[in-house]
Amino acid sequence: MRSTHQNTAIDQLYRQSSRQVFAALARLLGDLDLAEEALHDAFKSAIEQWPSQGMPANPLAWLVSAGRFKAIDSIRRNRRFTAWDESSEQAEAIPDEAPAWDEQQPLEDDRLRLVFTCCHPSLAVNAQVALTLREVCGLTTEEIAHAFLLPAPTLAQRIVRAKAKIRDARIPYHVPEVSELPERLASVLRVIYLVFNEGYSASSGPMLMRSELSQEAIRLARLLRDLLPDQAEIMGLLALMLLHESRRAARMNATYDLIPLNEQDRALWNAEQIAEGCVLAEQALRTQRFGAYSLQAAISAVHAEAPTSVSTDWPQIVGLYDALLQLDPNPVVALNRAVAIAMRDGPAAALPLVNALLQDETLRNYHLAHAAQADLYRRLARYPEALPAYRRAFSLTQQGSEQRFLQLRIDAIEALLSTPAQ
Repeated sequence: MRSTHQNTAIDQLYRQSSRQVFAALARLLGDLDLAEEALHDAFKSAIEQWPSQGMPANPLAWLVSAGRFKAIDSIRRNRRFTAWDESSEQAEAIPDEAPAWDEQQPLEDDRLRLVFTCCHPSLAVNAQVALTLREVCGLTTEEIAHAFLLPAPTLAQRIVRAKAKIRDARIPYHVPEVSELPERLASVLRVIYLVFNEGYSASSGPMLMRSELSQEAIRLARLLRDLLPDQAEIMGLLALMLLHESRRAARMNATYDLIPLNEQDRALWNAEQIAEGCVLAEQALRTQRFGAYSLQAAISAVHAEAPTSVSTDWPQIVGLYDALLQLDPNPVVALNRAVAIAMRDGPAAALPLVNALLQDETLRNYHLAHAAQADLYRRLARYPEALPAYRRAFSLTQQGSEQRFLQLRIDAIEALLSTPAQ
């Protein structure tokens, strides 16, 4: 019984904290592949020892220490298979005494430190982000590909090439100097944003949300704000995530079905997170140095401050999307702007915009674009055109809650079309 309980606890620890242990090992060992191997060795040791010896008082520190020593032993055992000088140098470079967990360094958190390290300027920006999401944040290749709107094999090759460049160019995994942080900030913010997105609206699986990811993204953003308190886009990103996170309790019903924004019970929205997010968004805009995250936060703030869906200030939201599209001209922003225009001016005004956007290669396999098109056709009572659009959206999503929502729409329209005209 105790063994079963211990194994369950180890499984839970792996799900919740393995990337934190990995980040600490990467800092101590200076190599991502070595850290990954050490992580698995550490958890293997835990499975072998904890059921009989009991879980240590500080399990994370135990895992870091165990993984580090396993890595050193492995390097020293393999000396006979590699150049002696090279393996000796690698082993001797690992400190004998693990640094204290509360050490004061430019970045206070191992995971945030490693995010900055992976976002090395010698790598292409997209490669920095993809590599960090995979190696540091633990997202799957499929999840990252969904965020990039790319096929999974293409994304996988991007990660492989990035790791090969780091290895071949001997790019060191070290803490960047404070003066180096701003040039890496854009990539770091994008990583945090994409981690939050996967937690807020999972790309696949039965559950719509993965709270551990969104909470981790918010935690990293708070650490980043403490580190660089005057950066407007850090304030903007933190505001954006808090304002979205405030709706979590209202986004699903008791059977985990998706509830659209306009149907949510706003009494369930988190008032404390809304208040903090609105203040941060206002502070970011006031700096006059804001960017896309701050504008998105301002849009979310308009939604949050509206007491009802009907009273939402859609003209202001469209205006903010106009500004965002100038700052960040991409088809997803254009799609969101078209949806806002539909709310301001009616579905007939937005439908040509969405139809044109669906000709863009980026959105052709984006399920939310087809869902938006289907919804506009439905609102215009053009059901024969809405049905294939809903079916296309359904075929492109792998998320259970979204599939159930789209299936309900499909069933309702099929019922309407099968009913004989009176």
